[in-house]
Amino acid sequence: MMLSTINNSFEQDTHDVDGNCDGPDLDFVYADVDSYQNEIAELYSYTEFSEFQQNVKAFEDQMEMYDLPPNWQKLDATAQRGIVMKLMNQLEVSNRQFRMQAARCILYLAQGCWAEVQSDEEQYQNTRDNVIVLYDQGVFTSFIDLLNMEIESACSPDIVAVKITNVTLADSADLRVILSVLYIITETIRDEKEKNSEDYKMIAESFIQEINSPLSDGELLAVKLLGMITRFCSGAAPHFPMKKVVLLLWKVSLLGLGGMEILKNIKNEYRIKAGLEPISEDTLEVTKCMRASSPPATANDILDNQNPKRNAFRRSLMKQRFLDEQEQMDIELTPGNESAPNNSNNGGSMGGTNNGGPNSGDDDYYRPFEDPSTTTANPNNLPSYNTPPNIQPPQITTRLPWTPKVRQKDIDQFLDISRNKFIGYSLIDDHESLAGLPQPIHEGVETLRRHMYVSLADIQIKKEEEIARNPISTQEDEIPATSAEILYQAVLPNLPQYMIALLKVLLAASPTSKSKTESINIMADVLPKKMPLTATQSTKLTVDMGRHKEVIVKAVSAIILLYLKHFKLNHVYQFEFMSQHLVFANCIPLVLKFFNQNITEYVSMKNTIPLLDFPSCVIGEQPDISGESYVYSGEVTDKPYSWRNVFSCINLLRILNKLIKWKHSRVMMLVVFKSAPILKKTLKVRHAMMQLYVLKLLKMQTKYLGRQWRKSNMKTMSAIYAKVRHRLNDDWAFGNDLESRPWDFQAEECTLRACVDRFNLRRYPEATQKCGSGGNNTNSGANADNTTGVNMGGNVDGNGTASFGTGNANPGSGGAGQLHEYGIEGGFPSDEILTHSDFAFFGHSGWWDRKIELTDYFKANYSIWLEEEVYKNQTNWDAL
Repeated sequence: MMLSTINNSFEQDTHDVDGNCDGPDLDFVYADVDSYQNEIAELYSYTEFSEFQQNVKAFEDQMEMYDLPPNWQKLDATAQRGIVMKLMNQLEVSNRQFRMQAARCILYLAQGCWAEVQSDEEQYQNTRDNVIVLYDQGVFTSFIDLLNMEIESACSPDIVAVKITNVTLADSADLRVILSVLYIITETIRDEKEKNSEDYKMIAESFIQEINSPLSDGELLAVKLLGMITRFCSGAAPHFPMKKVVLLLWKVSLLGLGGMEILKNIKNEYRIKAGLEPISEDTLEVTKCMRASSPPATANDILDNQNPKRNAFRRSLMKQRFLDEQEQMDIELTPGNESAPNNSNNGGSMGGTNNGGPNSGDDDYYRPFEDPSTTTANPNNLPSYNTPPNIQPPQITTRLPWTPKVRQKDIDQFLDISRNKFIGYSLIDDHESLAGLPQPIHEGVETLRRHMYVSLADIQIKKEEEIARNPISTQEDEIPATSAEILYQAVLPNLPQYMIALLKVLLAASPTSKSKTESINIMADVLPKKMPLTATQSTKLTVDMGRHKEVIVKAVSAIILLYLKHFKLNHVYQFEFMSQHLVFANCIPLVLKFFNQNITEYVSMKNTIPLLDFPSCVIGEQPDISGESYVYSGEVTDKPYSWRNVFSCINLLRILNKLIKWKHSRVMMLVVFKSAPILKKTLKVRHAMMQLYVLKLLKMQTKYLGRQWRKSNMKTMSAIYAKVRHRLNDDWAFGNDLESRPWDFQAEECTLRACVDRFNLRRYPEATQKCGSGGNNTNSGANADNTTGVNMGGNVDGNGTASFGTGNANPGSGGAGQLHEYGIEGGFPSDEILTHSDFAFFGHSGWWDRKIELTDYFKANYSIWLEEEVYKNQTNWDAL
């Protein structure tokens, strides 16, 4: 029975390899967003089609009330602004029906008055013009006030009493109107800002300042939307339309913080300010010149893993054939390059000197960049402005794509080993002395120093350590009021809840998640009141539900990645704080579970009906929709992939890389959850950027996978060597790393947590106390319902921490949860975490002037505490 199962898996795997590895590379271009038309179309579900007519009806009724013809385009600018002002006044009446009629009328204007046009271009131009009028008249602020009213009314008993399973599309009608208007205004301004439109220049600047400033109630718009997600996940507001909420949150955050180009400019600006060299290599540009490859996972490989002592002779022959053949890629050998297969192993792909000319070796991996946006097909449907016209991609010749890097820590380790070997002793904190070392060691150290890379995080950590050592004498730099800093201060008190809520939504939208009765219902804004009766309606609803989930995954993954990147750039400990709460909420196994599917099928899935996308569904003569006319959208589009699905996969891989990089305990989580075969299946997607991040994840754990795995996956090892940046002195392929000792994992996580808590308590004492007091409840709730509980085969405790020893780090164990253990109230650090470095709290946050109230318990046991913690402790002042 087992042999039959294995044979079936062999056949399926071989079929997958043959079917997916020989095809062309995906011409997907990674960007901040998809095209404007696609982003607007994804806002609406197909079941909302009937509501478009309600918007027209509301507009016609309003115009009849004003004794005007129902034709917006025939009105002059003064009349249009007058009508908008009247509609805004109507938004403030107490009658809900009358108020929402005005809201639907404004939504119709934001949608471009589609009933009066005959083409998509006219509709887009109307939207562009109308958004200027609406924003100038203050419609955005008025609709935020409407949103506040709807959020407050969600706490009413009649709403809370509704069961999650009974919520349908009708329950969120008013909220969807409000969120749609806010989203259209935000997305249109973002799109025009990307185009550098002169008409929108002043509007964009004013809008960015508005969304980065607190609202009338003191909250940021992004925090308000995160609160909606948290309330939805807690069951307090099951009717909230999650897709529109996360889409609006994504676009507000993207516009307020900035996209990839802004991130790159800010990073170089910060590096120059810190005295470092600007970044010369951009991952997006370099990967455009890479050729995708798919290291094979054939049946023979799997059989060898299952039976290492069986058919040893045949396996050795197979390995020799694999070493002699060329990389499995779409390549034709050029004349005079007959030795290319051998050179790919001996020189080209392994980074050595190549005598075969420019077409030997690395041409197997790299190719001239062809911008799809300049071709006639434009398979991404992306506007040409998404690719900066003046930036030329790097010319990659026969060499490795990345400049090798090395950390100061690696140089120190190399010096210590060399000194112990040749001299017999080590010099602590000596980074320069080479006395007594042979000349080859001198040359090696010089090479390492020439490739040393100092990151912004290193500078920030050194600054924090200096403040911790000398809290009184060290002056902290003034904290700049950047958009990322403002957002972090706003989300800090409830950041654990926000991360758990986002991961809950991501889990519910994952294609691999199983529906549970107690899980959240993200389909509330898709399911109609009456279920479909015909096969055509049923197929349409099935496609709509799949599309709905894909859009949510796309938005949530983009939000998390955007926050991680901006927080890391603003301060590394802000990034680490968010990362730890994502890890505590089981983000790592959740992402692995997402990829534990037929990823090639997911990438090519076409849950789209072009005839029902806005504005095609309302402009012009509508064809008779039947099952055969829209079920398979692959016949309509020439793209062999879904843009949003490839975008989501790359985002999730980047999130996983950011959480795990340089964290040995989290790398071990990848090993415990058996991620290697899952990631290898992902390599079947022929896209260079996606494969790069997969190979990075595999490289992190190869030292822990054993010699047999490395022998059986030499093609994967070669791809890692050729495509992933080299870290000098990193023996990732051999497993001799001194840092791989499992007993260091717990100390690593605890030390990081202590540094992060110290940073937050010094900079944001009040917000950190709120976060700590709320963290216990959050974590208990997360453990109770297994927040993002996924079982990948490893032993995981309630906090999502694997049992290999990453520590019992608890999201609620820090902050105020620890401050009461010795009976001290008011936020004073307890003895459990108080060290000489913790006095940095006082020197920079006004702690000396703060009144501390001691409890009766502490006063009664004061003498015992004095004896145990003061008199018996000997302080090494030299060490301080």
